[in-house]
Formats: sequence, C-alpha cells, structure tokens
Amino acid sequence: MPFGLVSAWNKRRNCKSEDLTDPWIYKPAEYWKLKDQNPPLKRRHGSSVFTLKEMEEATNSFNEGNLIGKGGFGRVYKGLLRSGEVVAIKKMELPPFKAAEGEHEFRVEVDILSRLDHQNLVSLIGYCADGKHRFLVYEYMHNGNLQDHLNGIGEVKMEWPLRLRVAIGAARGLAYLHSSSSVGIPIVHRDFKSTNILLNTNFEAKISDFGLAKLMPEGQETYVTARVLGTFGYFDPEYTSTGKLTLQSDVYAFGVVLLELLTGRRAVDLNQGPSDQNLVLQVRHILNDKKKLRKVIDPEMK
Repeated sequence: MPFGLVSAWNKRRNCKSEDLTDPWIYKPAEYWKLKDQNPPLKRRHGSSVFTLKEMEEATNSFNEGNLIGKGGFGRVYKGLLRSGEVVAIKKMELPPFKAAEGEHEFRVEVDILSRLDHQNLVSLIGYCADGKHRFLVYEYMHNGNLQDHLNGIGEVKMEWPLRLRVAIGAARGLAYLHSSSSVGIPIVHRDFKSTNILLNTNFEAKISDFGLAKLMPEGQETYVTARVLGTFGYFDPEYTSTGKLTLQSDVYAFGVVLLELLTGRRAVDLNQGPSDQNLVLQVRHILNDKKKLRKVIDPEMK
C-alpha cells in the first residue's frame, strides 16, 4: 500500500500502522472508498465489487468440477457471473500465519491491475472483500498457462511460430509494465514465469498474477530489499545475492521463459538429476555451440 494511503488510513481510523498487518481489522468498503479519494496512480478503468453470495453462485459453491488451478495463495475456479460472462475466480486461501501476507498481495493486485490496460495483461474484472473472504475475478483465459502446453497438457501442438508469437506477446506486456509512460511509474512484475503467462482462445499471451509486483521508487532504477520474492529458477542472480531489484530482474526471468520455449523443459525440474535440475545451469554452456544446441531444442517442435 502506498505510504500516502497508509497515512490517510491511519488518521481516519486513529490506529497504529502495525495494525494494518491484521487483515481482519479494516472494513473493505471503507478502505476502497478512501483509496479512490486519494489514488496513488491514475485509474484506467473501474473494477466491479462482488459479494460472497455472488462468488458462490458463479462457481456453484466452489464445486471441484470448476477448479482450474492452484497457486501459492489459493485456488482458481471457472465461474459464470449473473451477467453471463465467463470468468476466472481466485479464492484466497491462507493459513493464519500467512494471512497478512495474503492480504497484502490481494491489495497490491487490485491496486495495480485496476490501473493498467494492455492487451497482453490479464484484465481484472473485479474483486470481493466480504468479511474474511477475499476473491479476485479475472477475464477467463480458455487455453490455460504456457507451461502446461509446453509440458504436453493441451490439445494444440506448439510449433515454433506459435511459441514465437507467445514470446512476443509476453515481451510487449513486460515492456508496457516497465515503461514509465504507462501509469507514471515503472512496475517490476517480480514473478514473471511460464505459469503466469496465460493464453486466450487465439493463443494471445497475457501476463497474470501481480501480487508480488513492485512500483519502483520515483526517479530510481533500483530497489533494495532484504527479502527476495519470486519463484526459484527465475531469480536474477544479482537480485538473489544483493537484494537489488531492477527492471532487468524481469528481463532475466523472460530469458528463462525463452529457454523453456526453446527446450520444452521446466525452469526447475526436480525429477532430473542434480546437475540437470536447473535449466539455465544445464544449457548456458552450450548456447553458443550450434551442434550441441540442436540436442536441447524441444523434439516436439519441428
């Protein structure tokens, strides 16, 4: 949450700043009303507010038949809104000791996605903050995520032209986030990976999951943090060793995704031997040797 918003919120509620780490203290409706009165960034388009009852209706009471994915902060269901629109609904599910962390990601994702508008970013339809319940409602992406297709989960065979198209789409989405002209402040995604690249009916790539995204400090190209966040296998080595987060941290992760597109392998595969588990370490020494390079290119691709 931006510092200015925290200050206003503390004055409004006359509470201590550390109280904001308790997700059950604040009143969602009052929070979002205040947030819109003092937005840190220019809002691009509005997001709908849903009730718990609407989320239950849309997913048939979270029927397992509607489950389409699981993540670190909950499950994702296919849903049908009262308007007839098909959506993806992320139900935040966290143990009590991670509740504050999940609440922070929820707020960040709503705050950022409600201000972005690009064809290569997944659109946020709305959210639900009803009591202890938290939901994020996105546009539905019919072809799932990139990693599943690279690992044979999907009916469409990904030949090189399609993989190149996905790479270009993802690159355009990142370029939009990194451009200060888009919302005034460059944004580092911080968790760019193949499972966060979703594909629509036309296999157009869209970046998703902005819970770890970071707005870079104004006028600065580096943000130093003591806590490294993201997914193992996609970490920029400099970020890992020094805690210095930059736009290039996303670019490194994009390079790992390119290797996945070329090889059809996961960034980290624990089913492989110790020396072959990390894709980057496995192939970096052969990238300049055309003869060896052919051996690591995905055999499923002509």
